[in-house]
Amino acid sequence: MTENKTQPTEVAVSDFLATVQVKRRQEDAKVLLEMYCSVTNLPAVMWGPSIIGFGTSSYSYESGRQGTMPTAAFSPRKANLTLYVGGRFNGAAELYSILGKHKKSVACLYINKLADVDLKVLREIVEKDYLHSKH
Repeated sequence: MTENKTQPTEVAVSDFLATVQVKRRQEDAKVLLEMYCSVTNLPAVMWGPSIIGFGTSSYSYESGRQGTMPTAAFSPRKANLTLYVGGRFNGAAELYSILGKHKKSVACLYINKLADVDLKVLREIVEKDYLHSKH
């Protein structure tokens, strides 16, 4: 069985954030870092070269593949802020409909800049997704 490519690292989150070249993206990432720390009450850990994760969750597929991933995570990618949140928590559709400018896939939320969204709604999405993921 192969191991996940994305594993926790010893890199300090602050060191990683210092490498984010777009100043606005760096500042938005710091706001998200504070939000995620507050919501999860867990320390931030770098997963791979660019994902900031909180906590760990195990998963297994019917195929037998299993692994560990952060329970909550985001990444300040070059193209956008990527938040690893789903839509299976109660009230998800309504929250996403009032969030503001964003794109959504099954497991990711893509935001150009935090100024495009309602931060209170975003925090509620992160919180509800985190609580749902813990169970």
